[in-house]
Amino acid sequence: MSIAFCLGGDMMNCNVFVVLFIWLSVIQSTLSVVSSLKTEASIKRPNVLFLVIDDLRPALGCYDYPKVISPNIDQLASRSVLFENAHVQQTVCGPSRTSFLTSRRPDTTRLYDFGSYWRTHAGNFTSLPQHFKENGYFTYSIGKVFHPGICSNHNDDYPLSWSKPAYHPSTQAYMMAKVCPDADGKRYMNLLCPVDVSTQPEGSLPDIQSSEHAVDMLKEFQADSSEQPFFLAVGFHKPHIPYKFPKDFLKLYPLKEIDLAPNPFKPIGLPDVAFAPYHRLRIRHDFGLLNVSFPYGPVPETFQKRIRQHYYSSVSYTDSRVGIVLNQLEESGFANNTIIVLLGDHGWSLGEHAEWCKYENFEVVTRIPLMVHMPGMTDINLTNEKKFPFQDVLKSGSSQRYKIERGPRSTALVEAVDVFPTLAELAGLKVPPTCPLDTLKVDFCTEGASLAKVMMKSAQKTFLKVKKLSSKDMSGDNEDWKDAVFSQYPRPSVHPQWSSDLPDLKDIKIMGYTMRTRHHRYTEWVAFNPATFQADFNSVYARELYLRDSDPLEVYNVGNLPMYEDLVMKMRKKLIAGWREALPK
Repeated sequence: MSIAFCLGGDMMNCNVFVVLFIWLSVIQSTLSVVSSLKTEASIKRPNVLFLVIDDLRPALGCYDYPKVISPNIDQLASRSVLFENAHVQQTVCGPSRTSFLTSRRPDTTRLYDFGSYWRTHAGNFTSLPQHFKENGYFTYSIGKVFHPGICSNHNDDYPLSWSKPAYHPSTQAYMMAKVCPDADGKRYMNLLCPVDVSTQPEGSLPDIQSSEHAVDMLKEFQADSSEQPFFLAVGFHKPHIPYKFPKDFLKLYPLKEIDLAPNPFKPIGLPDVAFAPYHRLRIRHDFGLLNVSFPYGPVPETFQKRIRQHYYSSVSYTDSRVGIVLNQLEESGFANNTIIVLLGDHGWSLGEHAEWCKYENFEVVTRIPLMVHMPGMTDINLTNEKKFPFQDVLKSGSSQRYKIERGPRSTALVEAVDVFPTLAELAGLKVPPTCPLDTLKVDFCTEGASLAKVMMKSAQKTFLKVKKLSSKDMSGDNEDWKDAVFSQYPRPSVHPQWSSDLPDLKDIKIMGYTMRTRHHRYTEWVAFNPATFQADFNSVYARELYLRDSDPLEVYNVGNLPMYEDLVMKMRKKLIAGWREALPK
């Protein structure tokens, strides 16, 4: 095909050709720049905007979850590669964040609770922002990026990871305070907490403060004449409990339109060790008034609907704050030279399996939203229209379900530990090699793999649709990629107790290792020694096997049925072999 093709008068084919020609030129240019960045330090590297959202499951419009109004994140997704099958390595904040920010798994960071700092407890592992900082970037953290406290050395790993001390919103200090208005006119430490922001301490909320500070920083970067690239990380607290958000967002979700979880019962054949009794909800005033029996409940149906309603409202509130940051990124002139990553640190149960938190090994909590925007690769902007105009769902008449076009998508099995090497490759930095067996002694390596190749394949399929692609064609991003992903969760005992959700390291007696393949989820609960950090796969307390093709909601544990004994042994062998054997060949 050549320019002469357009001169023959077939304008439809000509337009297709022009679009493809421009896109291929942009891709070639982008890849050339990325390649040259590895050797030419004088070329300005792309900026990075790293967005982390606390407790966000893929309950977003872009993940085909139509009940949730999330137009700003959906808009970002339409210009990114959206990963439909992304999973974290442990479903609790501290261990998960330490894991993906170091690209090491919990058994390497040795963090399963909140009680240790990886550099002194396990090894002096290079962090994601540290790698960018050491390569000339200005790195800065706003809000909850590293988990605060001991597990980030009480300083968010400053100065190793950040160019200046991290910013934390002052109003986060009221997370456990009695600031939630109730029907009796008094204030309590509630789970459900829609508020008039002006009546709250300091007249603000944490994510409002964080997004405002991010806007100010982007304006500073715009005014900076040094042209130093930036790595700006912004961590949003909602939809983490309590569900405290501006009360106007509640109007988007009338209670009569809220349904229950499709699988609201404890799975058939579920071993007791796999259940988390959601202690973090029980200590909240309004939830405590329900007198829900320990450990299995049930929670009254009306309150179940209210929890789901308030979670969705929290998501829409967070979406609006994300939109404000993305809009400023564009207003400051950075939209065409900034890689953007958005991910959740783990999912959250909203009544599925009779669960109401995150301390489990089910799909609903290991699976996260993950999208990566690479200018020139994941979008084509042939006009001067804005990429990220702010979508205000609270304006009159604008609360309808936004219809935003789908961008590139990937169904490949991916993990949060893949984010570090992916960003390094996209930015033209040295990509960390795969960690050796003696990983504790190596500062710079990854227990994941770069997703750049998967992204390229997904982008090609989206923008080069000269012919209609079959479903078989569309699954090509799974070829030569991981055939399994891995997560884990600790327990203090076989039966649920008050510390089952968050056991301290010294109390961990059992580790639940779970593996998600294309067609199955297999979990083994085995003996664990917290002094040596060793699991004993010869001492098995329980097994779970879910047939994902016929049981996508993971309702029936068939791990103990004789007819699946051979499959269980096959899955067990693969689980014990671990993540190294599942890496792309």
